[in-house]
Amino acid sequence: MFRFLIAITLLVLSSSIIAQATHLRAGEITVVRKSCAGLTFIITVTVYTDSESTVPFGGRQSDGLDVLDFGDGIRIIIPETPSVAKPELGANIAVASFTTEHTYGGSGRYLISYKEPNRNGGVLNMVNSILTTFYIETEINTDAFYGCNNSPKLLIAPVDKGCTGVAFQHNPGAFDPDGDSLSYEMVIPFRDRNTVVTGYRDPNNSGFYTGNFDTANENQNGPPTFSINPITGTITWDAPGIRGEYNIAFNIVEWREIAGQWVEIGYVRRDMQIIIDECDNERPDLIIPNDTCVVAGTTLNVTIFGIDIDNNNVKIEAFSELFGDTFISPAKVSPNPAVFQSVVPDPAELTFEWETVCEHVKDQPYQVVFKITDNGQPNLVTFKTWFVKVVGPAPEWNLATVDFAKRHVKLDWDEYTCKNASSIQVWRRVDSFAYTPANCETGLSPGLGYEMIALVPASSITYTDTNGGLGLAVGAEYCYRLVALFPLPRGGESYMSEELCIAPILADAPVITHVTVEKTGESDGQIRVSWRKPFEIDPVQFPPPYQYKVWRSEGFTGAKPWVAISSGTISDTTAIDNAINTLDKIYSYHVELYSATINNPAIAPVDTSATASMVRLDVQSGDQRLDLSWQAFTPWSNLSQNFPLHDVYRGAEGSTETAGLVLYQQVNVSVNGFIFSDPGETAPPLVEDEVYCYRVMTRGTYGNPAIDEPLENYSQIICAQAADEEPPVCVPSPVLADIRSCEEFFADQSTCNINTFSNEVRWNRVTTTECEGDVLGYRVYVANEINGEFQPILINGQTFTRDTVFVDNNLTSFARCYKISVVDRSGNESELSESICNDNCPYYELPNVFTPNGDGCNDFFSAYSNREGTGEESPNPSSLNCQPAYKERCARFVEKVLFRVYNRWGVEVYTYESVLGDDVDKTIYIDWDGRDNSGTLLNSGVYYYAADVTFNVINPDNRVQTIKGWVHLIR
Repeated sequence: MFRFLIAITLLVLSSSIIAQATHLRAGEITVVRKSCAGLTFIITVTVYTDSESTVPFGGRQSDGLDVLDFGDGIRIIIPETPSVAKPELGANIAVASFTTEHTYGGSGRYLISYKEPNRNGGVLNMVNSILTTFYIETEINTDAFYGCNNSPKLLIAPVDKGCTGVAFQHNPGAFDPDGDSLSYEMVIPFRDRNTVVTGYRDPNNSGFYTGNFDTANENQNGPPTFSINPITGTITWDAPGIRGEYNIAFNIVEWREIAGQWVEIGYVRRDMQIIIDECDNERPDLIIPNDTCVVAGTTLNVTIFGIDIDNNNVKIEAFSELFGDTFISPAKVSPNPAVFQSVVPDPAELTFEWETVCEHVKDQPYQVVFKITDNGQPNLVTFKTWFVKVVGPAPEWNLATVDFAKRHVKLDWDEYTCKNASSIQVWRRVDSFAYTPANCETGLSPGLGYEMIALVPASSITYTDTNGGLGLAVGAEYCYRLVALFPLPRGGESYMSEELCIAPILADAPVITHVTVEKTGESDGQIRVSWRKPFEIDPVQFPPPYQYKVWRSEGFTGAKPWVAISSGTISDTTAIDNAINTLDKIYSYHVELYSATINNPAIAPVDTSATASMVRLDVQSGDQRLDLSWQAFTPWSNLSQNFPLHDVYRGAEGSTETAGLVLYQQVNVSVNGFIFSDPGETAPPLVEDEVYCYRVMTRGTYGNPAIDEPLENYSQIICAQAADEEPPVCVPSPVLADIRSCEEFFADQSTCNINTFSNEVRWNRVTTTECEGDVLGYRVYVANEINGEFQPILINGQTFTRDTVFVDNNLTSFARCYKISVVDRSGNESELSESICNDNCPYYELPNVFTPNGDGCNDFFSAYSNREGTGEESPNPSSLNCQPAYKERCARFVEKVLFRVYNRWGVEVYTYESVLGDDVDKTIYIDWDGRDNSGTLLNSGVYYYAADVTFNVINPDNRVQTIKGWVHLIR
C-alpha cells in the first residue's frame, strides 16, 4: 500500500511538470543601469511563448520554481505573468516579460539568471526536454574602472521557422547602447547555473539526417553546417534535416577598449527554439549596399531590394538602434510598417534615409540588420547585415605663426564643427608628407611619420609648439595635422586635417646631421658626429670663426648627464667619439656653438644644436627567422617620402663594418615601418644555430633645400641566431631614486594636496659578456603589495626598455614593488631580480577637544587636514579664540575610517563609517557635530573613541590600524 501511494504521488508530480512544460520557446535577460551615479539596475526577463498554451510565464510564490537570481545571493520568484499574443510575429506566438529593479552592494561581476520548469517535450537535440529546466543568464560588470554600462539590446524576435533542406537563418538584431563592440558565440543550452542540458547535439548532427549526409546542405554539394557569424551575429543552419523542434543558445558578448586593450564587459544569452517542417518553399534573398563610411552631417539614401525565386510576395524589414524613439536624428525606412510586396516584374524595395549628425560619431560602426520574409508555407526568411560608420569631419586650419627668436610655432585653427568632440590631437613631423586618407581611414597612420605632441580640449582653437620648452630644431621644416577625438565609451575620431607646414626654423645654431656608428665594440666602439655650420646666424652679432664642443649622453633622449667627448673646442664640423660601448649602449649627442659677440670678443658658448641619437638596431629570434627593428631619436625625419628606402646589410659571424657585410635588402619604411624579417617571403629559411650579423643604414631629411639630403646614418652591428633558447644568466640590481624619509614628507605641507605620484627605478646596465649572450633590454615587473603577484608592464608601448631608468608615473600612491629582468633578442628572459618596494607615509591624527556651540570655531570633531572652514585644524579666521591650523598634520594615504564613540560607562553613543568616493558627507575626516546616533545633542564631558583606520600601504598586514583616545566635548 505504501509503495502504491509513492507511485501515485510521482505520477501526479510528473503530470504537473508536464502541464507546465509546453509554453517556453525562447528568452533573454536585458539590463539597464538606472543611473551612472548608483548601482541600481533595471532588469527585464523576456520570453517568447506558444500562445496556444494556457500555462503562464512565472509561477506561484509557494511553488518556488520560477527563480530570478541577481547573482549577489538575492533571489526572487517571478509571479505568474500572462503572455500577450503577437500575430505580427507569426502564428501562435506570444511574448511575456517581467521587469524589476535591483541595487547591488558594491562593484563586481554579477551573473543574473532565470530558470523555469520546463522546456517543451519532444526537442530532438537534447535528452528528455520535457523534464529539463528552461534557463537563461546575463553577466554584468559594475566596476567603476570600466565606466557606466548597460547590457546589449535585442531587436529581432526568435520566431522564424525553417524547412528541411533549405538554409535557416536567425539574427538577434543586437546593439549596445553604450557603443561597445559586440561579438557572438554559440554555447550549449543550460538547465541551471554551470549545468548544460543532458545529451545536447548540434542541429547539424548526422543523426538528424536521413539521406546522404555529405550532400545535405542547401546546394547539395557538401555536408550541413551550423554556425554563428562572430561579427554580425547571423546564425546559419545550412541546411536542416528531419522535421521537429531544436533548441540552441548563444552569447552576445560586449567588449570595451580600456587603455588600448579590449576587455570583455559582460554578455547576454539568448536561448531559443527552431521549428523545422517539411515544405516546398525556397528562401527569399536581399540585395543590400556595400558597407560604408560617412562624415557626420551627410544624408545617407540607399535602396534595398528583395527577390524570391518562387515569386512569393516578400516583406522587407530593418532593425537597428538607428530607428529608436530616443535616438537623435533617427533613420527612416519606407514602407513603414513593412508590407508584403510583389517581386514581379521588379524586385521589392525598401528605401533607407538617414541624416547623420555629430552625435552619431562613434568608434564602432552601426549595424543595420535587414530581414526579408516571404509569404510561402511556411514563411521563410533571410538576414543580411549592413555596417555604417560615422566619422568626424576633418578639423580645418587657420594659420601658423613662427617665432624664430624662441623657435616656437603658434598654430591656429577654426572652431571644431562637432561640439560633442572631447579633444583634439596635434600631430607633428619634420618634412612634408603628402597624403590623402582612404575612405573611413581616420586618425593618423604610423606610416606617415607623425608624432602626437599635444592633446587639447575640443573647444581649443590654438596651440603653441615649444617642443617641450626646448625650442624646435634649427634648420627643420615642421608640418602639422589635427585629429578630433570623441568621448568614450562610444569613442570615434575624425579624418585628419590637411597638412600645414612652416618655413624651416632659422639655422642660426649648428644643424646636426649625422650620428653614425663607425665601429661596433664593447669598449672600442666609435661614433661619428657631423653637423652643418650655423649658416643663417647673424655674422655681425656673432662674428666668425666658430668653435664647437660635442656632448654625449646615454639613452635616446639625453636624459642622463652630459659628458664632453673632448676637453676643448674644435673648429671642424665632424668629431669621432672613441672608446665607447656601441655594442650594448645607446648614445645621443648635441653640438654646442662657441662664438664671440659684437660686444665681447672672447669665445664663449652661445647656442646648441638639437639632440640626435645613434640608430639602434635590435633583433629578436623567431621560428627559423630573425626579426629586425631599428629606431633613432633625431631632429630630422628618418621616414621621408622622397627617400623611403633603408638599407639592410647582412653577413656571417665575425663581420665588421669594413668586411663581411653586403647589402641584403632595401626596406620601404613608409610601407613596412622600421622593421624587417629575415628571410623575406621568397628567400630560403635561415639555418638553425647559424649566427647572422646585420647593420642598417637609414636615410633622413630636414625638409630644408639648404641642407643636403638624404642624411645617411648607420646602426651598430648586431648578431643573432634563429634558434637561441638559452636565457641570459645575469640579473640587474634595481634601486629606488630620490626617496624622501617620512619625516621630510610630513614636513612638506604641499604633500597634503598631491593626488598623483611617481617612483623612479634605476638599475645597473649588464653587458653581453656578463650575460653570456646578447642583451636586448630589460623588462620591468610591478606588484601593488609585498608578496603580491608581479606583472610586466608596457613602457612606451614596448614589453621591454633599453634604458636603465624607469619612471612610473601617474600612480595613485607610492606603494609599489619592482623587479627587473634581462631579455635577449630571442625573447629569452633571465630570472627576476630581487624586489625593491616603495611605501607610503601614512598619517592620521585626531584632536582631543572640540566645542560644538555654533560659534564657527572648532564646531566639529575632525581629523587634521588642510581643508578650510571645518574642524579644529581649520578655524574660522574671524574668531579670535580659534586654535591654530595644524595643516602639516593632514591625513595622508587614508582609505577608510570606522569611528566609534563611547561614554564613560562604555556605552557606544556614536558610530561613523566613511565611504570611498565623492560623497562629501562621508569623508575620512569624520566631522562629528557632537550628536549621538539618534541626532540628540550629547552633554559636555569626556568621551572615548576607537578609530579603525585603513591605510594605503605596501604591506597588507599593516593596512588597518586602530587609534584609541579621548575627546573633551565642551559646549
